[in-house]
Amino acid sequence: MSEHEVLAAVGQLLPAIRERASDAEARCSVPEATIKELAEAGVFRLLQPRLYGGYGADPVVFYSCLRELGRACGSTGWVAGVLGTTTWQMALFDPQAQEDVWGADRDARLCVSLAPMGKVTRLANGYRLSGRWGFSSGSDHTDWAMVGAIVRNDDGSPLEMRTFLVPRRDYRIDRVWDTVGLRGTGSNDIIVEDVFIPAYRTIAADQVASWTRPGHAVNQEPVYRLPLGSIFTSAIATPIVGMAEAGYEAYLTAMRKRIRASGGGPVSEDPFAQVRAARAASDIDAAWLQLSRNISDLYECAKRGEQPPMRLRTRLRRDQVLATERAVKAVDLLMDNAGGGAMRTGGNVLQRAWRDVHTGRGHITNDPEKALVLFGREAFGLDVRDPML
Repeated sequence: MSEHEVLAAVGQLLPAIRERASDAEARCSVPEATIKELAEAGVFRLLQPRLYGGYGADPVVFYSCLRELGRACGSTGWVAGVLGTTTWQMALFDPQAQEDVWGADRDARLCVSLAPMGKVTRLANGYRLSGRWGFSSGSDHTDWAMVGAIVRNDDGSPLEMRTFLVPRRDYRIDRVWDTVGLRGTGSNDIIVEDVFIPAYRTIAADQVASWTRPGHAVNQEPVYRLPLGSIFTSAIATPIVGMAEAGYEAYLTAMRKRIRASGGGPVSEDPFAQVRAARAASDIDAAWLQLSRNISDLYECAKRGEQPPMRLRTRLRRDQVLATERAVKAVDLLMDNAGGGAMRTGGNVLQRAWRDVHTGRGHITNDPEKALVLFGREAFGLDVRDPML
């Protein structure tokens, strides 16, 4: 299959994934059948290196898949985004670490929680690691975990931020995820207790941020030259746009049938409802068009062997947070006009989209002020530094 055939295969899966959306919510985890279908379709291989049977694909194809999945089931789109980007991040690690993960099983998947919550002890040939990391989406379906911690000097002062690669046998999952929205993401806690991590199974934040990463020794595809901040934040925003699209489509379907209690007449003939539909559709379109444009421009830089300019990086972050903001605004606009029936439980798609987009908005990468100030500083010619650029 080509990477575009993967996108076509995802389209064939959507009806079944949509049917399982309520099951994902009830289980607080994406159903195993869905994960199996996504794996067979090649979704998790899109950003996997060709060395290990992946596509090393154009990232716009990957994000197009996330958008479609988000329309069918917000939790599935979210988990596919997280597990897909950890595959990309794994390609930056030391080649021996990649061999540990994919040498025996090219379908091995990784979950992630990069907040520096762990306690690390430095050794001559590696580290000892302990800690609890929250919000590890899709962790029920993975074989390895990537977790973050700050390595400290002997006097306790911070030395560097690192990501540690931990096999499934060395961590346990505390199933604490029970939320209003994105219930099916299974974003549970990862617990590691005094585990040895070889030095080659870690990567420093400075290495990830650099133009040359350890994994480039074996993975030359242009996609691995992109910034982590751009790859990860876009994978959070894109399925949210898909969720908003699902809410919009559900609104249109419901309003075509709905008769107003006051005055009678179909809601679809109400000019104010028509204006709401137009505004919501425009916000959703703008969100996706900017997201896809920025990723495409970033990828073109990588294919030319150029480092992406800071203006493009800050523009991507600007439009990424505004894509989420537009998606939330669009769904809120429709919910305000959807009537009391939209609040009923039992699989109402618009209501689920409303809950999901608001929950997704709470992710740290969707903080608009923090991201927008980066663009503003660059626009004024000021120094810009942020790990999510």
